[in-house]
Amino acid sequence: MTHRVLAPRLCTALLLSLFASSVWAESHKPSVDLLVYGGTASGVVTAYTAAKQGFKVVLLEPGSHLGGMVTGGLSATDVAYFPIIGGYAREFYREAAAQYNVHTLARHENWLSEPHVGEAIFQRWLKDAGVEVHLHERLMETDGASLKGTRILTVTTEDGKRWPAKIFADCTYEGDLMAQAHVQYTVGREGIDVYGEDLAGVRTETPLHQFQWKISGYDEHGKLLPEVGSQPMGVQGSGDRKVQSYNFRLILTDDPANRRAWTEPKGYDGARFELLARYLQLWKAHEGREPTFHDVTNPVMISHRKGDFNNQGAFSTDYLGKSWTYPDASYSERKRIWDDHMLYTQSFFWFLASDPRVPKSLRNEVNSWGRAKDEFVDNDNWPPQLYIREGRRMIGLYVMRESDLQVNRTKPDSIAMGSYNSDSHNVQRVVLPDGSARNEGDVQVAVRSYEIAFGTIIPRRQQTDNLLVPVCFSASHVAYSSLRMEPQYMMIGQAAGDTAALALRSGKPVADIDIAQLQQLLHAQGAILHLSERSQEGPAPPK
Repeated sequence: MTHRVLAPRLCTALLLSLFASSVWAESHKPSVDLLVYGGTASGVVTAYTAAKQGFKVVLLEPGSHLGGMVTGGLSATDVAYFPIIGGYAREFYREAAAQYNVHTLARHENWLSEPHVGEAIFQRWLKDAGVEVHLHERLMETDGASLKGTRILTVTTEDGKRWPAKIFADCTYEGDLMAQAHVQYTVGREGIDVYGEDLAGVRTETPLHQFQWKISGYDEHGKLLPEVGSQPMGVQGSGDRKVQSYNFRLILTDDPANRRAWTEPKGYDGARFELLARYLQLWKAHEGREPTFHDVTNPVMISHRKGDFNNQGAFSTDYLGKSWTYPDASYSERKRIWDDHMLYTQSFFWFLASDPRVPKSLRNEVNSWGRAKDEFVDNDNWPPQLYIREGRRMIGLYVMRESDLQVNRTKPDSIAMGSYNSDSHNVQRVVLPDGSARNEGDVQVAVRSYEIAFGTIIPRRQQTDNLLVPVCFSASHVAYSSLRMEPQYMMIGQAAGDTAALALRSGKPVADIDIAQLQQLLHAQGAILHLSERSQEGPAPPK
């Protein structure tokens, strides 16, 4: 056997090269353990959970505020059976209630708080936990995620900064990091045949948030009225890529000292509300009374004479048919959609407040309300967050579906619980063959408490092994319509933060962490994971 002997110079060069490689590798190891993209309430809790355990966490938020819808107008918290809400989500609402000298969460009204109160709590949490927060940092629209094999190495934001980390969490409502990491997802409604869901797809007969009497969708010349879609409704139970409607949740007050008067928005066109005008003018003949503000909006009162105003009825703040392209749209197209929703919202309230076609009693009532001067002070008192009720939905390790809410309600790998109705807002407004206007897409079906599977936040294997998705998680349209509530986003975010912590300690991919350890950690943090568990604050579960 012949042995090669390296020359001294070559041996020295090789050693220097190996040393340099080692130094380079060490210097390029990510110093950030977890990078959270998206400062929604889920993103805040994801970051907070991991940082409290001593990990270095960076949170990037594309906008100007933290908390997403929790601090962006959705103050009428969708709690449903609230004794199953645990962990840091419950702690958040407990701290919010304490701001009003309320020290129990035993009643639904104790879960409601003003937007600025919630944002202050989130800011303090992140500061106390040592989370490094960067606002106005949006992912590059293309090539924003750098991968090597199945690992995300860095994300790059629009200012050119590169952000390396060991684990990433996409906590946005849009799921752009998930999409750029080539994780499989879907948009729209599955048909009945995909998962065997009887609530899936097109819904041809729905009684709620519906025109209560026949009203034509055409004008006197046979043209479609504004805000009526030209596409056919579709076949009952068929799938499509249409997305339930978005809106802005306004915080209004009837306190004259804090109330802003309604003003005509730039670009206002009252003609777009011709269908609503006709509907309101027929109201008394059909209902025996004039319409009220509550008939066209859904106000839930919070503190200091304020209310969270949501969609209500056949024609309201939901902007039907205008959300369909948002999930996969370019940044510029999303801005156009966002601005269009804002103009619609501003125009809707100005129409109700000023148009002579609106019954005078309703106009007077609307004008007794206005935007609260002490909320959203940097955005002319309009909410800074569009209510993106549903966007992309990951197809992950486990897909939650209707049966998981109704029949198979327990999960051995449960990470949180849900209890809100299957609740999808209308998707479109169409005309039927007889010419009458009809809303389509509404789903409101009660559920009992159910457990949420760990696999809903984990991409499928061979796609990426260091990404968590607590908002655009893996669920059918029907299941997502129940799971999409902010307390659930927060609880799922806590599970994501703990999953990141366990993966960092063990060096395993996020899919391979020990579920028993995760559940033990969640329980230690006050989480409620199983049907046999509940908080004692509140009623016993319905039988």
